[in-house]
Amino acid sequence: MPTPPHAIGFTLDPLDRVSEKRDDDTFVASLRDDPSTRFLLFVNNVPLFKRADGHDPLFSRHEAAAHGAPLQTVFLGRDADERALFASSFDDNPESLREVEAIELRPIAMQGLVPPPLVSALGEARSMLDWHRRHRFCANCGQPTDSAGAGWRRICPNCKAQHFPRVDPVVIMLVTDGERCLLGRQPQFVPGMYSALAGFIEPGETFEHAVYREVLEEAGIRCTDVRYYASQPWPFPSSLMIGCFARAATTELTVDKNELEDARWFTRREVAAMLDGTHEQELSAPKPFAIAHHLLKAFATGELD
Repeated sequence: MPTPPHAIGFTLDPLDRVSEKRDDDTFVASLRDDPSTRFLLFVNNVPLFKRADGHDPLFSRHEAAAHGAPLQTVFLGRDADERALFASSFDDNPESLREVEAIELRPIAMQGLVPPPLVSALGEARSMLDWHRRHRFCANCGQPTDSAGAGWRRICPNCKAQHFPRVDPVVIMLVTDGERCLLGRQPQFVPGMYSALAGFIEPGETFEHAVYREVLEEAGIRCTDVRYYASQPWPFPSSLMIGCFARAATTELTVDKNELEDARWFTRREVAAMLDGTHEQELSAPKPFAIAHHLLKAFATGELD
């Protein structure tokens, strides 16, 4: 199998999460007050950047305090320089947003506007803050919950239940048949773009079984020989993309139009043209930030052979 490249987005995570110290309130408070500590700030799941400094998402404690009391704060970890990094979410306050710019994480990440380590930290922050936003009440008794463990769990003061951040596993698979591979497109894709098939893993499934099921459901193809390639955290809101290759055991397509707008077989030459933007029908593939791009590239360049 080829070696997964670092170009896959959100995968270059250099933080020491110091998870064993999350329940040490004194330790976490000392980091929060340290002058070297920096904060990633979010409003409505959108990160904030300093207008005067290009695309700089790192705020000092005093700069963060100018936005008022945070709705939620999470300790993310320490970077390579031992500097602590926190993430905080705030209400949408026009007065406090004059000196900053809110930019969606997806274009920031895909255009490479901040270094890869910060992209990963922003992805971690977005997933965690969104989890807090969507899990303010106990799933056991319905009462409001409190943040604990430096933001890494919520506790119900009524029934004492503990709730932890969730990650939704998704298989994304490139099915091959010799010199061809199977690609599909969903209606929300940009015109002309095709990608690998993907789907959520269901309870009780292995990721191999999820690959078999999803390909059969969406395209009517039975496959075998599932091989793991690489994974990619995807913070929209909090998925883990599990990249795989599989070999087709049948080749006649039956496309589920409720799931896909189209699916078809593409030759190795066509895939190479889609990746470099020279396809004669102007068809395209996902950009290098997405794990699907690297699945396709490994097939197109013969790395799987």
